[in-house]
Amino acid sequence: MNNSNKSLPEITLKAILLGILLSMILAGANAYLGLFAGMTVSASIPAAVISMGVLRMFRKSNILENNIVQTAASAGESLAAGVIFTIPALVLLGYWETFDYVEIAKIAAIGGVIGVLFTVPLRRALIITAKLKFPEGIATAEILKAGDEAKSGQSEDSAGGIKIIGIAGLVGGVMKICQQGFAIWHAEVAGAAVVGRSIFGIGTDLSPALISVGYIVGRNIGILVVAGGLISWVVAIPIFSFLSPDAIVPHNGALRSISELTSWDAAGGIWTSRIRYLGVGAMVVGGVWSLIKLFKPLIAGLKTSMEAIRHRHSGSVLPREEMDIPINYVGLALLVLLIPVFLLYLGIIDSVGIAALLAVVMMVFGFLFSAVAAYMAGVVGSSNNPISGVTIATILFSSLLLLALLGTGSGVGAAGAIMVGAVVCCAAAIGGDNMQDLKTGHIVGATPWKQQVMQIVGTLSAAVVLGLVLDILHTAYTIGSPILPAPQATLMKSVADGVFTGSLPWTFVYIGAIIAVIIILIDLRQEKAESDFRVPVLAVAVGIYLPITLTVPIFIGGMINHFGNKANASQASGNKGLLMASGLITGEALMGILVAVPIFITSNKDWWPHFQGFELVGPAAFLAVIYWLYRSVSR
Repeated sequence: MNNSNKSLPEITLKAILLGILLSMILAGANAYLGLFAGMTVSASIPAAVISMGVLRMFRKSNILENNIVQTAASAGESLAAGVIFTIPALVLLGYWETFDYVEIAKIAAIGGVIGVLFTVPLRRALIITAKLKFPEGIATAEILKAGDEAKSGQSEDSAGGIKIIGIAGLVGGVMKICQQGFAIWHAEVAGAAVVGRSIFGIGTDLSPALISVGYIVGRNIGILVVAGGLISWVVAIPIFSFLSPDAIVPHNGALRSISELTSWDAAGGIWTSRIRYLGVGAMVVGGVWSLIKLFKPLIAGLKTSMEAIRHRHSGSVLPREEMDIPINYVGLALLVLLIPVFLLYLGIIDSVGIAALLAVVMMVFGFLFSAVAAYMAGVVGSSNNPISGVTIATILFSSLLLLALLGTGSGVGAAGAIMVGAVVCCAAAIGGDNMQDLKTGHIVGATPWKQQVMQIVGTLSAAVVLGLVLDILHTAYTIGSPILPAPQATLMKSVADGVFTGSLPWTFVYIGAIIAVIIILIDLRQEKAESDFRVPVLAVAVGIYLPITLTVPIFIGGMINHFGNKANASQASGNKGLLMASGLITGEALMGILVAVPIFITSNKDWWPHFQGFELVGPAAFLAVIYWLYRSVSR
């Protein structure tokens, strides 16, 4: 459905206000999800459904207004990924004692706006010329069109969609408050066994959100993530425990021999201190490989964009649906943004020359990785975008650069590297989301520059709340604890700190790099055979780094998607599953934040009363959610 011949309002007051509100809410929800699971998912589809449901209450609303709302709302969700993957590392490093609200807002706003600006010249190349799939962008467009055509309620329109999200959100929220607030059951079911001298660990978190993440990313990614988990917990940990039965590992803040610990604690200690660094090596190689693979397409895309700009300057009149923010405005804005970026780094490293160099490095990596994220969004979608891989590559390069400039004795080198990575990560996260939304807009006939403006509005809205969300969650749960492990931020901290302290277990990093090379070779073979089952290295790398208890439910969710849709391959069934999964994620995440609020206000971590003796209720409810989701999409 193309609206190029219609003069429909797009940026209206109600669309702006709703977009800002949803951006803030979804930013908070995705921040919690990322800190908990180490992965985030796109919010474009639930945002589009909620927007349609709200705007239908107004007599004069249209598809382009709905598109503007989801554009702003999805920016909040994406920016959350950029923030929570990196900024908590500054607290974990000890550079910040608590989260600095103003600094977080500045980093998020600067990085997010840079991400929008960097991807403006790539729109034509990636959306029109390259004709990439943009799976989530196309799905969002189809939902917007279906809602526009079904205002009379003939099909699964916005009202039905909101009901699905609402019920699923209630289920996810109730399970979260029972587990996290009232402690009725433990968060996971897990255990380990000793076979000879080898320790094997397995288990699952009882989280509906993780099931839903797996459902959204699909079977292939679910299989690869759990494969990475099995590499760590069923292969690497058993080998290490066999070869080093008396190894010393951290446990409850002290160093203990694994022979003195329970098998599960021993497995956890081995994973924490050694095995997860296999994931570091794999992610670095995966990030570099992404750059190598995308070099030619990116160069071609930039050439196409430059040709489009020259065409515009020749005096040709562009149609409304091809009008981006003028490139001269983009260039000027980027030059202006160099100033706060420079001041940001000068505040950490008291050297004008080094701060200026870091600002340049950030801009180079920011453009490069925003372009990579934009391209990858077109190939695999926003939910599968390997943001963490390219961020690790940025932090490793910045750490090595600062090590050469400052030496090992620097107390701020690691923090400086994290700050560079944080801005780049925010830019890349928004860059991928911006291109996904522009694809949706291209399908429904939206005006690109208006979407780009609303992407900036959504980014700034989310930047305002994310610092507060982090502070609330840290006060209640302690970011980096088993309750809220912040896997990606912990990884970034380990890399940056390890470079300066020399504590990085390079042997495991190198082995992880070798594993990544093997996976790349397998994927190249799959590509040559034109197989539908590809093996993106970063999906496996994330699985290697995550606890096994997180990868198992993601795998389960991916299989529900596969078998459920195989039993009923209708579009309506697929959309229903996406909405249910989105509702479960949002309900659990928002309740996780709400549970934390009274703890934050009172500073009493025992604020919620605890109820014991109902441990079996948790696994039963978890199995019920699995059955419910499968039955809903399979019939």
